[in-house]
Amino acid sequence: MTKRSTSVAAQVLLLQLAVIAVVVFAGGVLTVLNERSNSDEATSREVVAVAVSIANEPSTPMAIASDDPTAILQPETERIRKITGVDFIVVMAPDRTRFTHTTVDLIGKPFSGNIDDALRGETITETYVGSLGPSIRSVTPVTDTSGNIVGLVSAGVTRAKISEQFVRGLPMIFAVVLSGFAVAAVGSILLSRRLRRQTLGMAPAELRTMYGHHDAVLHSIGEGLVVFGDGESAELVNDEARRLLDLEDGPVTRASLPESMQSMDTGIVRGELHLTDSRVLFVNQDPVMWEGTRLGQVLSIRDRTELQNIMGELDSVRSFAESLRSQAHESANRLHTVITMVELGRSEEAVEFATADLELSQHLIDRLMASVQEPALAALLLGKMSQAAEQGVELTVTEDTALGPVGVLTPRELVTVVGNLIDNAIDASKESEQPWVEVTVRDSDEVLIVRVADSGPGMSPETLRAAMTRGYSTKADSRGLGLALVTQIVNRHRGEMTSEVTYGSVLLARIPAGDRS
Repeated sequence: MTKRSTSVAAQVLLLQLAVIAVVVFAGGVLTVLNERSNSDEATSREVVAVAVSIANEPSTPMAIASDDPTAILQPETERIRKITGVDFIVVMAPDRTRFTHTTVDLIGKPFSGNIDDALRGETITETYVGSLGPSIRSVTPVTDTSGNIVGLVSAGVTRAKISEQFVRGLPMIFAVVLSGFAVAAVGSILLSRRLRRQTLGMAPAELRTMYGHHDAVLHSIGEGLVVFGDGESAELVNDEARRLLDLEDGPVTRASLPESMQSMDTGIVRGELHLTDSRVLFVNQDPVMWEGTRLGQVLSIRDRTELQNIMGELDSVRSFAESLRSQAHESANRLHTVITMVELGRSEEAVEFATADLELSQHLIDRLMASVQEPALAALLLGKMSQAAEQGVELTVTEDTALGPVGVLTPRELVTVVGNLIDNAIDASKESEQPWVEVTVRDSDEVLIVRVADSGPGMSPETLRAAMTRGYSTKADSRGLGLALVTQIVNRHRGEMTSEVTYGSVLLARIPAGDRS
C-alpha cells in the first residue's frame, strides 16, 4: 500500500515549529549577549559612581594629606565597599602607592593599572587584570581646595563576580525563552488544526490532483452543480448550472436562485421538481460532511424540460386513447341496441335512435370546429369531454368560446395550458355531489382568456401560489406540475393567472395578445 504523503497542515506545522525554534532561540542568544553587555555597562556605571563619590568627599584629600592616610581611609573604604558590593576600593598617591586595599598586604605597594588619564583630571574605566584577577575598574582624581591632584581613587568589580551575577539571571532568561517557544508552538498547533479542517487533512499532491480532476469534471458533466458553504454566497457554480438557472457571470447567492429553490430544506433532498420561466428542473441536494461537521450543501440540477414535454404529450395521447376506447365501447353498445331493435322489427325506432345520437355528436363537433379554429385544441376539448363523462363529470364548453387560427400561444402551449387546467378541474370537481366543469377559451386582438370553472372547493391564495411555483395536485398524497407548467407558459408571455370562488372555483389565465405576425 502506498504511504500517504504528509498533509499540508502537518507540513506547515513542522515548518512553523522549525522557524519558531530558530527565531526564539536566536532571540534568546541575542538576549543573553545583550544582557551580558548590559551587565558590563551597569558595572562600569556602578564603579564610576563609587570612585567619584569617594573622591568628591572633602575628607578624602584631607586624609591623604594627613600623617597616616591608611588609618583614616582603610576603615571607611571597607565600609563603603561592603555596602556597595564592589570588590575593591583603592585610594592611592599620584605615584601609585596604595593607601587602602581589600587585601591588607597590598597596602603600600604600587597600584597596577592605567592612571595617566586620571592624573590629567579625567575619570577612566577599563577592564584590567589586577591583583584580584580580571576586573572592571574606574580611576578618578582627588583634588584639594586649590584644584591640585593630590591622589587617586579606584573602585572595581572582578569578572568572576560579574559572571556569577550574570549566571544567576540566566534561568529567568531561559524561562522566558522557553515560555515564548511554548506559546508560539501552541498557536502553531491551533493554526495547524484549523488548516487541517480547511484542507480536509490532504497533502499538497492530493490537493493538486483533486483540483485538476475537480475542475475537469465540473466542466465536463451534464449536470448543474451549485456548492454552498456556511454563508449565503455559493462557493462553486459550474457552467451547466449557470445555463440552467440563467445566472450571469459573477458571484451567486441563494437570492439568485429561483424562488422555489431559495426555501429548500437544508437536509437531504431527492428528486424535487422546480420550475424557472423556461425550464423544468430536477434537483437533488446533499450535505457536505467531514468528521461529523457540516461544511455546506451541494445542489445537483438536471434539465427535465424536454422529458416533461414528452411526458405531457404521452399523457395527451393516453388521454385520447382512453377517450377513443370509451367512445368505441359506447358506440358498440349503441350499435348493439340498434341491431337488436332492427331484429325486433322496430326499424323506425332504431333509425330514430341512431339519428338522434349522431345529430347530438355532430352538433357538438360542428360547434367546436366553428368556434375553435385550432384543431389540436378542438380535439383536446372533445377528448376531455368524453374522459370527463366516463368519470361522471359533466364538462361543458361555453357558447362564447372562440379562438382564431393564429393565436399568441403555439398549439403545444395551448394544449398544455387548457389540458392541465381541465385535468385539475375534473379532479377537484369530484369532491362535490354533482361534479361539473365549465371551459371558456376566448381570443381577441388584445388578450387570450382561458377560464376553467368547477364545482370543487377552490384554492386559497397561498395554495395557488405554491401550485404556481412547485406543483400541486388535488389528489391525496400527490404532487403534480400541471399548474406550475401553466404558470411557466403564462409568465413566459407576460400574462397572469388568478383564482376566485364565485359560481364555482374559477381559475383564469389572461395572456396579452402581443405581436402575432
